[in-house]
Amino acid sequence: MKSKITSIVVLAATLLSAPAYAAKCGGDFNTFIAAMGREAQSAGVSPAVVSQALSGVTPDATVLDFDRRQRYTFRKSFEDYARTRVIPARLKRAKSLMVKHAQLLARVEQRFGVPKELVVAIWTLETDNGGGDMGKLPVVRTLATLAHDCRRTELFQGELIAALQIVQRGDLPLRDLVGAFAGEIGQTQFLPSSYVKYGVDFDGNGHVDLRHSVPDVLASTANLLKVNGWRTGAPFGEGSDNFQVMREWNRSEIYRKTMVLFAEKLAE
Repeated sequence: MKSKITSIVVLAATLLSAPAYAAKCGGDFNTFIAAMGREAQSAGVSPAVVSQALSGVTPDATVLDFDRRQRYTFRKSFEDYARTRVIPARLKRAKSLMVKHAQLLARVEQRFGVPKELVVAIWTLETDNGGGDMGKLPVVRTLATLAHDCRRTELFQGELIAALQIVQRGDLPLRDLVGAFAGEIGQTQFLPSSYVKYGVDFDGNGHVDLRHSVPDVLASTANLLKVNGWRTGAPFGEGSDNFQVMREWNRSEIYRKTMVLFAEKLAE
């Protein structure tokens, strides 16, 4: 699973483009949730989905406690951090999956222009290719808790509405809308707004499923980079334009250098 630092830096970046919402943070939680329900319906979420998702929701004190303990920078050097992430067992599994999904990865690379090694590196570093910890917290409750807190309320109000839109679209049922401590979802840990914006139905079943569908996961991961300016065929190491594009995945230079190192190891 991605470093918890990743969640914070991605969230901070998203804040800059978050729309304004009318629900007043703080105060009575139920009053706030009722206002969020009205906001969601204004954004196209049906009353049925709003009722299903928000009825009876309560704040989660563990989410707030975790959020307040976060650190905004990596304390380790790149060498120390990468040493714990780019390890033989992970590389072996990732290389095996590259063989297993060779045709799929070739299609993803052809369509989006992002090297298959980098896509698999991200997939591995985030959740050990879906076999690691994708998070077990109800996303709606997590985001409602963070949105009610006034520190980043507009950001998390937007993420909460996006989460409801995922259910509205039929991409995931509410029971599958579970994730990490900042509401990240799926095998490459998309925030709900990124899920809605960059998600790709690559298996052709009519839904974007970033928890269970490997084609959707890999294509959506590559699409995020493509939409944000990825240059096909260009280098992506430190100092390159593509390395800067990777800031849309993670603002931390150390994390991005680790992504590059993992991809280089996969290409050997």
